[in-house]
Amino acid sequence: MIKRIFLGLCVVGATLYGLWYYYGPKAETSGLLTLYGNVDIREVQLGFRTAGRLRQMHYEEGDVVRSGDLLAALDDEPALEALAVVEAQVLEAQAHLDRMSSGSRPQEIEQARAHVEEASAALQNARQELRRQKELNDSGLNSERQLDASIAASDQAAARLAASEEALALAREGARSEDIMAARAAQGGALARREQARTQVEDTQLYAPNDGIILTRAREPGAMLSVGAVAYTLSLTDTVYVRAYVDEPRLGHVQPGALVNISTDSSQKRYQGQVGFISPRAEFTPKTVQTPELRTDLVYRLRIVVVNADGGLRQGMPVTIEIPPPKG
Repeated sequence: MIKRIFLGLCVVGATLYGLWYYYGPKAETSGLLTLYGNVDIREVQLGFRTAGRLRQMHYEEGDVVRSGDLLAALDDEPALEALAVVEAQVLEAQAHLDRMSSGSRPQEIEQARAHVEEASAALQNARQELRRQKELNDSGLNSERQLDASIAASDQAAARLAASEEALALAREGARSEDIMAARAAQGGALARREQARTQVEDTQLYAPNDGIILTRAREPGAMLSVGAVAYTLSLTDTVYVRAYVDEPRLGHVQPGALVNISTDSSQKRYQGQVGFISPRAEFTPKTVQTPELRTDLVYRLRIVVVNADGGLRQGMPVTIEIPPPKG
């Protein structure tokens, strides 16, 4: 009985040694490091920067889109109406600035001069009347009330002449520099509001930021959307990454920028990649790593850029990475 147990243990040990010899050191003896990882394709949640009623959805799930393609549109009538109001405000502000900058019209200056002449004639007449009233008062032929009225009329005529002369001076000089600056500032504010209104109109249309494939169509025409509500989920086709992990003893085998070979179980095609990132921080091996013996080890995350990616690589797909030994 003991001999049978011993022979069985020998057979098991020989079998395990054979498996280890056949599978384990092959990659190491050739200097080729084999890692296992998963395809990592970036996704983008696409929504509008403004709220409104959804008018059109142009693509379905699975459709391929190019950067700049129009994906969806909101009802733009409220935005266009707001833009029309601001356009009128811009015209009003521009007209006010032009009026302040150009100064008074010749007709306005002539009108102010005529007022000065009229006030001057009125003052002369009032002063003549005042002299007559003083002479009559000295002769006792009028009352003090009449003399006081003549004095008041003369003073009023002098005041009107002074006001008319100031008005003429202002008409000739034009607007003050402060008033022109205020008008220019008002015009600048109107122009800024117009740009905001134009941006609101542009924000009623949703464009694809990159080439990709529509994963999710989250809304339908007629829906009321808030700012940032997701309308589409886009899977980017450029760039495709592979996420892998390497333990500390073999970390020196991997160099940033190193070229690697990538293969999948679903096809015979081999992809080329380049190590683009090695995490400076160790972490416990995620459960997605395919090698069970590494699940409890501390590893470093790698990000590999796939150079010749195509539709054969899909999100989360397990891949095998072969990294040649570093040169030198």
